[in-house]
Amino acid sequence: MALQISATNPEHPALLLELPWDTPLEEWPEKYLVPLPRGISRHVVRYARADDEVIAVKELAERPALREYELLRDLDRLSIPAVDPLAVVTGRTDRAGAPLEPVLITRHLGGSLPYRSMFETTLRPATMHRLMDALAVLLVRLHLAGFAWGDCSLSNTLFRRDAGAYAAYLVDAETGELHPRLSTGQREYDLDLARVNISGELLDLEASGALHPSVDPVEFGTEICARYRGLWEELTRTSVYPAGKYHYIERRIRRLNDLGFDVAEMQIEHASNGSTVTFVPKVVDAGHHQRQLLRLTGLDTEENQARRLLNDLESWMATQDDYAPGDPLAARPEVLAHRWVREVFRPTVRAVPRGRGGPQD
Repeated sequence: MALQISATNPEHPALLLELPWDTPLEEWPEKYLVPLPRGISRHVVRYARADDEVIAVKELAERPALREYELLRDLDRLSIPAVDPLAVVTGRTDRAGAPLEPVLITRHLGGSLPYRSMFETTLRPATMHRLMDALAVLLVRLHLAGFAWGDCSLSNTLFRRDAGAYAAYLVDAETGELHPRLSTGQREYDLDLARVNISGELLDLEASGALHPSVDPVEFGTEICARYRGLWEELTRTSVYPAGKYHYIERRIRRLNDLGFDVAEMQIEHASNGSTVTFVPKVVDAGHHQRQLLRLTGLDTEENQARRLLNDLESWMATQDDYAPGDPLAARPEVLAHRWVREVFRPTVRAVPRGRGGPQD
């Protein structure tokens, strides 16, 4: 069987052909590899360079490779935080003609770390709470999109700094399933797997001496369940308000926005006697502050970074003489936002010494 490269971008196959596909991945020469930290995986995984692109290459059987490739493409279309799928390479053989396993290729997520690399220096409990928050948000977003992960764990997640918090990204979709909607049982199964997996991973760290002495592995494994359920309840619960109290609905929508989610569709029903109004957020999309900042300024950031930058933008706007919300003659917010980018944001970024700070700071 001839070597075949199925790629999302027509430019990628030409770049990928330069890599030594006739060599087992664990034997690739150092000149092709990029020394980046790797998490634990049941498969052989290596980081390599293809032209100016850093890629993650994972060896696995053909059917799961193609399946995971399609699932990652589905998650990309749904705007779920996950690694970007680039290609699947099949038909590999060594120089003697013996078959080699296919590989799945994804783009390296810049600035991200597997959890074990983060524990090389003992993490404080407060930092671990932020990791649990990020993982709970990721799991909720997956479930809202109808994706059952099937193996939620720290090992299958990459973490990237997002202002004072963290953003979590799915890195392994091999066991996942995409449905129009998940049942309560499917969600609870995923959540129970997360609890068991996280507790086990932290117990392993505890045995190696890499865990903070005040951290209880079982308690932290249970914490993901509480954080997930609290967020899921806030995003999906039905609210009943007195008729005419529409500001309660506005307050609920603002609370969802503060959590970083947009209500793209809603269902409002009046009681037959007209005394109450029932409100249900029907479709909830993550990235409220990201989209708002991108629309105003063109800056594409993580959610918590966007929230901070929007707060700074609003504070700066309030000091401008031509800022008058509601006045049709005043400068439009988009005009002021681009002035802020030109006069405040870019000069501040240029003032940061080279090598200090990074894209997620």
